Amino acid sequence: MARRRQIYEGKGKVLFEGPEPGTLVQYFKDDALSSADGRAGIVTGKGVINNRISEYLMMRLNEIGVHTHFVRRLNMREQLVREVEIIPIIMTVRNVAAGSFASRFGLIEGTPLPRSVVEYYYKSDELKNPMIAEEHMTAFGWAAPQDLDEMMALSLRINDFLTGLFLGIGLRLVDFRVEFGRLWEEDMMRIILADELSPDNCRLWDVKSGEKMDSDRFDRDLGNVEEGYQEVARRLGILPESGPTDMQGPAALQ
Repeated sequence: MARRRQIYEGKGKVLFEGPEPGTLVQYFKDDALSSADGRAGIVTGKGVINNRISEYLMMRLNEIGVHTHFVRRLNMREQLVREVEIIPIIMTVRNVAAGSFASRFGLIEGTPLPRSVVEYYYKSDELKNPMIAEEHMTAFGWAAPQDLDEMMALSLRINDFLTGLFLGIGLRLVDFRVEFGRLWEEDMMRIILADELSPDNCRLWDVKSGEKMDSDRFDRDLGNVEEGYQEVARRLGILPESGPTDMQGPAALQ
């Protein structure tokens, strides 16, 4: 098993030093953590499916000119990505009232919004990703006004594309969250999509039944979590033929 230097570990992924300068290896875990009550668990095969779904969606976005950090999938749980300077802002795009948004505004979950709403959150596990305003970003130097303009435009473009793509397979894109990073190429800098796109950070409901096909199945203890993720992959036509595996990630150098 290859030994690589671990760069970062989050709730659903581990980042390792890549095989060449300017790259990282992104490993998808089966770990799950409820945002509602902090309950932790394992969803067998989730990492395998998220790797495939994120690969597919990133490739489709690249095709329409939305640049991403994705380079290629390496194996069932890992993909090669470009190393970027992560902007510590989570952009959350909402199309339908759900979760905390519905609670905050006293809306019935499932109520379509008059237009897509974009919210900003400071990326900090320790602070539980607090909601912020544009003034916080510029005051603390997290993002310049032009960075925010570009991130907003990219978020809405991603929303338009994914909404249509998922609708075509009978799924409603209720909301999703994305992260962006600065990619430096010599003296040039551009902002590109980073992190992942999967049922871990996209709320996806069946158009007809309203059945949830995302991480809410774990958060709300609805059961059949694996089946929800697998159904998304099946409808996209990318369900791994060999099914979930127990493939371990590379050992990390301490």
